[in-house]
Amino acid sequence: MFSGIVQEKGSIANLQKQNEFLSIEISCSEDFVKDISVGDSVSVDGVCLTVTSKSSDSINFDAVNETLNRTIINNYIVGTKINLESSLKFGGSIGGHLMSGHIHQTAIIKEVLIIGDTKDLVIEVDAEWSKYLFEKGYVGLNGCSITIGQINDRRFKVHIIPETLRSTNLDDLVFGDQVNLELDQNTITITDTTERLLRDKA
Repeated sequence: MFSGIVQEKGSIANLQKQNEFLSIEISCSEDFVKDISVGDSVSVDGVCLTVTSKSSDSINFDAVNETLNRTIINNYIVGTKINLESSLKFGGSIGGHLMSGHIHQTAIIKEVLIIGDTKDLVIEVDAEWSKYLFEKGYVGLNGCSITIGQINDRRFKVHIIPETLRSTNLDDLVFGDQVNLELDQNTITITDTTERLLRDKA
């Protein structure tokens, strides 16, 4: 599990495509690497991946083809900025909201509005997921816990503050880009349960 608070902004150092998976090397700070062990789960732009090896300033992962097809990892090139978060430890604080690292879809940036030092993003989701969007609810965008603002059918707006822009790759997003979207599991459970109860009473 993850908290949705990005701890490190790394960058893609190397990509090696194999038959069934993609090997990924991400450069990051020594401070981040020192607390990571081989076998640990790390949120890579919101995707839960397992560390396969590491050096003093980089971490390696393998992503299988199914993961590539469902996430923005398939779009990575050398130099791409990556949001990283180590998995939650027992007793650790949750600064955002609980996230599993399982992506529901890659959503599309439909509008970008720069307002001073802040940025508003309008994001479009597939119709099947729109019922789980609620104003003031939470979503995960590239591993960042973000509060939902206005909603208009399949589109929702989020407001990104300067600190989040500075410390994550959300600052790089432009019109037409894809983002890894993880919906809030509590919202999904409550919505689905309510729908089932209403059907049973009908």
